Amino acid sequence: MLDAAPIRTDWTREEAEAIYNTPFMDLLFQAHTVHRQYFDPNQVQKSKLLSIKTGGCAEDCAYCSQSARNGAQLSASKLIEVQRVIAEAKKAKEGGATRYCMGAAWRSPKDRDMAALEAMVQGVKDLGMETCMTLGMLDEDQVFRLRDAGLDYYNHNIDTSERYYSEIITTRTFADRIDTLNRVREAGIKVCSGGIVGMGEQQLDRIDMMLALATLEAHPDSVPVNMLIPIADTPLADVEKLDPIEFVRSVALARILMPKSHVRLSAGRTDMSDEMQAMCFFAGANSIFVGDTLLTADNPEEDKDQQLFDRLGITAMAVGCDGSR
Repeated sequence: MLDAAPIRTDWTREEAEAIYNTPFMDLLFQAHTVHRQYFDPNQVQKSKLLSIKTGGCAEDCAYCSQSARNGAQLSASKLIEVQRVIAEAKKAKEGGATRYCMGAAWRSPKDRDMAALEAMVQGVKDLGMETCMTLGMLDEDQVFRLRDAGLDYYNHNIDTSERYYSEIITTRTFADRIDTLNRVREAGIKVCSGGIVGMGEQQLDRIDMMLALATLEAHPDSVPVNMLIPIADTPLADVEKLDPIEFVRSVALARILMPKSHVRLSAGRTDMSDEMQAMCFFAGANSIFVGDTLLTADNPEEDKDQQLFDRLGITAMAVGCDGSR
């Protein structure tokens, strides 16, 4: 048996670019080989995502329907009640989800909301599920409060490369994102961070986005790879659709550069064929979101996911199992 691929944080752009542009069949073989060295290739982790506060966000992310600044027509809501979150989490667990992710459309949470957020984390933990939140930027006190409440994961995507970032977002910097990731990691919360492909970026931006994550002091525990869902009235509503092969290459690159990370096939699955999703799983994706909605975007229904899993011989990871070898 070949030695397992090493865990490195010193990848160079030249190395990453060479991997990304490897002939496609060789790239799939390399990514799948790395995946098998660290994970059971027939297990996929299921997460469920709930929007706990929708719309009215002060950021201007060009892809997002929840921004109050980019033209989308989504009305703002208040933070939902703690008991409703826990009830929804219970249903998600009954549906096979092992991790419950709670997302709020904020630039950063306000102190008045922290007690409710802590109660949500504690309530979901009491169900025996892993907890994840995505709330925007966090200061040190907020990070510690969430950690002490029992938060397992914090999601904060870098979205794209540093070069292309200002084309997508101007209300915060790429460095702001990295600062929050470092703060979360240093507090002992697991990091979930990935990005979006198909936003009109160049191939090198997709490579640099993965490289930025793979050269952090420690790799993210979870790396969501999203395919843009063009949303009416946003600046990216009419962007040209990405070649599916380019998307699979991005998944494969994430797997090779970050061998022990869970690579999550996230937004955009409604536009992916079963065959494309199967290629992504072969290339190292081993996590998905279940349920018919991702925040405000459509997602495949759970029955359709299960049918695909059955056809591929894939089983869901159990609570407390990360699928690693």
